[in-house]
Order: sequence, then C-alpha cells, then structure tokens
Amino acid sequence: MIIMREIRSTQMTANNPYPFAHWMLREIYEQPATLSATIDHYVQGDGFQADTCASALAWLAGIQSKLVIAASGSSRHAGLFAELLIEDLSGIAVDVEYASEYCYRSEKSLTDAAVMVISQSGETADTLAALRKANLAGHATLVIANVKDSTMAREATASLPSLAGRERAIPATKSFTAQLLNLYLLALMGAEVRGAIDSAELAGRLWEVAQLPFKIEKQLKGWDDAMRQVAGHYRAAKNFLFLGRGLHYSIAREGALKLKESAYLHAEGYPSGELKHGPNALVAEGTPLVMIATVDRSDVASQLRYDKVLQLMRDMRAQGASVLAIANLGDDAVAELASHTVYVEECREALLAICEVIPLQFLSCWMAVNNGIDVDHPRNLTKAVLAE
Repeated sequence: MIIMREIRSTQMTANNPYPFAHWMLREIYEQPATLSATIDHYVQGDGFQADTCASALAWLAGIQSKLVIAASGSSRHAGLFAELLIEDLSGIAVDVEYASEYCYRSEKSLTDAAVMVISQSGETADTLAALRKANLAGHATLVIANVKDSTMAREATASLPSLAGRERAIPATKSFTAQLLNLYLLALMGAEVRGAIDSAELAGRLWEVAQLPFKIEKQLKGWDDAMRQVAGHYRAAKNFLFLGRGLHYSIAREGALKLKESAYLHAEGYPSGELKHGPNALVAEGTPLVMIATVDRSDVASQLRYDKVLQLMRDMRAQGASVLAIANLGDDAVAELASHTVYVEECREALLAICEVIPLQFLSCWMAVNNGIDVDHPRNLTKAVLAE
C-alpha cells in the first residue's frame, strides 16, 4: 500500500516556512502526508506488515490480563483514546496513568500488567522514569514515540514509532494525530492477535484507514477558513469549555490543552455528560462551549451518544450559551442548535476523532495569532520536558 507520494506537500526551506507564517500552521497542513507515511510503514494490503509490526504483535500476544498506559500532556490524551479502542476491539482491560504519578504507584495493583508509554520525543523525563520503573518490575513494555532511536525506544521491550517527522512548533499537531493513528492500528493488531476480529472486518477497517489522508487533505482549507472566522468572533473570550463523549472526550481534552498552551486562554475539557455536574455554573456570556457532536451512524453506541449530545445542546441553547459545534457534514440538526458549526465528513468513529481534532488545532492557532502570541514558541514551555 503506497500512498505517500500521492499526498501533496508544500516545499519549504528550513529558514523560510513560506507560504505559512507559522510552523504550527505548516505542520497542521502536513498531516495528510504524515498519516500516509504511517500507513505505508505498517499496513500491507489487507493486513499488517510483518517486519515493521513484529515487535508490537509479539508484545500484544504476551498480554495476560491488563495493560497500563503511562503518558503526559497530549500523549496522555492519545492514551485515553487508545483505552476505549483497545478495550472495545480486543477485550484487554486498560488503565491510563499520568506518567508522573505512575512512577510512585505500588506494584501490588499492577501484577501481570503490560505497560505502554507514549511520548513525542521519547525522552520526556517522567515518562522515561515510568518506563524504567516498569522494566525494573519485569513488565513487558512498548513505546510509541516520534523518534525511532530515542532512549525510550532503545529501552522498551517493543517499539511502534510514529512517523510524523520533525515538529518545530511546540504545540503538538501532526505528532498527535500520528499517535492516534498508531494507536488505532495497535488496537486492530490486538484484536487480530486475540481473534476478536475476522479478516474481512480487518481488511475493511484498513481500507478506511487508507482513505483517511485523502479525506483530511480535501477538508483542510475549509477547516482553516472556518476556524479563522470563528477565532475572530471569539477574540475577546477568555474561558472555554470543551465537551465530548466516548472517544471524543480525549479530543475535547486535547482541544482545551491546545488553547491553553497556544493562546494562553483558560480552557477545560469534560465528558459531555459531566457538564451539569458542576461545570455548568461556569457557562455564561463570554464562556463559549466547544461541543463535539459527530456521529458514526453505522455504530449504535455512537448514535446513542450523539442523541445525548443533541439534547445537551438544546438545553444549552435554552440557557443562552454560545456553542461552537464540530459536526458531520450536512448535519442540520446540530447547525440549528449551535452558534457556529464546523463540519467534518462522516467516517468510522475512531477516524472521526482523528479528523475532528484538526479544526481544533486551527482554532488554537488563530486564537493565538489574534492575541499577538508567538504560536510556535509559547512562554514557559519546551518541546520535550527533560526534567520533572
């Protein structure tokens, strides 16, 4: 399966990111190419490439009962995404830990657990410490990092590197979606290893994955233009609440983090159903709600979650809230309830999550630019946290 060359990429020199004024914006636009690279590297026809997936498949085959994921920041949000996918597709029980907290956990509750760490750099201090704790305790470990020869990759039992390439802007964009795709493929590998998916369904899902870069590429400019307008409308806003259900909760968390680190705005991500359990007290004029209201209509559970989101939107409209919705293309029901709607083409639930985070990246970028912030180098942040 060779599709990398079919995805357009803008050629730029290292010192002149023309036609993009910011590396973050360039890297958002690079995502079709980086996702294509991942697919080319790990997928072959209707299955997985034996050589590049061998260590991950062997690691998955050795999992007895439980998987612990340890990560920080955006990588932990990717872990939350993976938790639901791995549990639903393979039946492996998953627990997601903050890497900085895992280091101090008692091993009494982690007997026979396999451990996966996720890191962009493969050098993050607390995540590396979590990996070393797991190795010392005798756990089988796997790392997903964007640097294939990183310290974590060398020290883990197995490695499934993401293929986003160098990311110059501090806010994670292409590295995050590369993690999501790797984790979806890992979940499918787990289902195959445990006999939880038949060959026809696996082939169908991998075919859908192969179409993803093309779907994203044709929507990028529309998302960019739409979020540039939305960012202008919300220019004076200082607080945002991001809401999502199921897999989309992890995307809500990531959208909120992007806005914090890129635009210096207060933002929080919650499961949609938790809004009325306290956070609704914050909903007022000047505090927009960003609601993920996409749906995979072939999935009964997704449809149920969507119906609940629609009802919450009705309640928030009656309450007078300003709502920015991420919705399926052509979804008039959401558009009638939201103040602003940005659309993504419908696809499978897991792939919807990968798509819908990209408009939120654009939102963060343009909110930062509107506030005069150097979006590539936010204050107090570094690309890799090398000390706790």
